[in-house]
Amino acid sequence: MTKNVDIRYSQGQNQTAIARYTLAVDRKFKDSNGDYTADFINCVAFGKSAEFAEKYFHKGLKIAVVGRLQTGSYTDKDGRKVYTTDVVVEEQEFCESKGNNNQPSGQQSAGQNTSSSDGFMNIPEELDDDTLPFD
Repeated sequence: MTKNVDIRYSQGQNQTAIARYTLAVDRKFKDSNGDYTADFINCVAFGKSAEFAEKYFHKGLKIAVVGRLQTGSYTDKDGRKVYTTDVVVEEQEFCESKGNNNQPSGQQSAGQNTSSSDGFMNIPEELDDDTLPFD
């Protein structure tokens, strides 16, 4: 994740959480200068998935996302048409163990208290099945 999750709520009677975050995805090949590059993928999650992302995801965390591509457009303040491409998140999960999360010392994220012997992070015990955004 390139930065912390930005969450907002829709207007109206049935407010829905909308979380936006960006993932840096490394390319497998080098550019003309011999450097590896990355693509920056905009993601948007809704409802409980959005609230989960806000609570447990942070800058530098490695996560896996499954979703669908959605394109759109809008007119900016200068009257130019801007095209967008987002991944609408359908599933999201942790992808690293406790010791690999690149988080500054003094901070803790969910799941840091326990890790399994297979190298995957365990889901925090305080979560119930209704909170999890994936099956």
